[in-house]
Amino acid sequence: MRVRKLSNNNDAKKLLKELGVDGGGVNILASKMKHHIIYIEDLHVGGANILKQDALSVGADLAVPRGTVLALTPKVNCILIATAKQLEHLSKKELAQPFGLKDLAKELKAIYKAKLPKNIDIMGIINANEDSFYHASRFNQSNAAEVIVKMIEDGATIIDLGGVSSRPNAAVVDVKEELQRVKPIIDVVKNHKLYDKAKFSIDSYEPEVISYALENGFTIVNDITGLANDEVCKLCASYRATAIIMHMQGTPQTMQNNPKYENILSDVHSFLDSRIQKANSFGIDEIIIDVGIGFGKKLEDNLSLIKNLEHFLTLDKKILVGASRKSMIDMIYPASIEERLPGTLALHLEAMKNGASILRVHDVKEHAQSIAIQNALGF
Repeated sequence: MRVRKLSNNNDAKKLLKELGVDGGGVNILASKMKHHIIYIEDLHVGGANILKQDALSVGADLAVPRGTVLALTPKVNCILIATAKQLEHLSKKELAQPFGLKDLAKELKAIYKAKLPKNIDIMGIINANEDSFYHASRFNQSNAAEVIVKMIEDGATIIDLGGVSSRPNAAVVDVKEELQRVKPIIDVVKNHKLYDKAKFSIDSYEPEVISYALENGFTIVNDITGLANDEVCKLCASYRATAIIMHMQGTPQTMQNNPKYENILSDVHSFLDSRIQKANSFGIDEIIIDVGIGFGKKLEDNLSLIKNLEHFLTLDKKILVGASRKSMIDMIYPASIEERLPGTLALHLEAMKNGASILRVHDVKEHAQSIAIQNALGF
């Protein structure tokens, strides 16, 4: 007899199939091989005591503060530890319970139904300005076609074009100037029919710029204001474009002036949820969400968002993460912008593992290689 301890990162279904488990048992057993850790805030103490007993009855558990059983405080925070199957049982049990547990049941159902993505898209960055924080991402009409084709060959399935820097304290640019910067590259994409080789995204929140891009083969709008402008919503709907809704606290000029949150995960989730509803009200069908790494966040906020990205899978949208060469890397391990590729790959691979479907990157080939290796390891 030999015994081996396997990593929790293994593909559970693959292991079970290789073992020869009956087809019907693969899903059941796979659901028991991953535990969810769910933090619940301000639960009625009566609800906590009921949930504790119900959790134990299905083989799960609930961590509660000392004194909960005596109802020493009216509300408590607690941590639920359960498999997907146990969450499914609990979500049905709590529908019949008082003290807010019916609402909790809906949340639990959304969590156990959320699935990690199976495919990852690489979004290559093209900046048509001289103000972007990473000089190697700046291109113009003369070399745009060559650079874009190279990115696609290296593994990019989406190309994101922007004419205005959104780095902290970036200069404000007039919409006419922005259009003048991106128009030649948009024309290159159209004239060379590059949109037949990849999807193209316009990184802008100006209707005039977005309209020109959508008229000329672009199909994605990457809006760092999260669809704040109704005119942008109307354009996305009329062109049936995909809208990327990003969270940002403040503006690029103010966002890093001591950003504060009551709870980073809850606050960003609430914002994205509300903007998804707004997008739906305008008839926008395809939506991608972006938690906005570096946009009005402290280091601990950025790390929490990446570590807990699964929280946003309950919104049932693809998640984009863009941490490429950002200053948070320098805060952890001092490095110039040119030296931040290893840190970028570490952050993006963690984001991928936790639910990201799209990675917005400066270094396409390096990401394609890293993702291939991660897939080989059983992502």
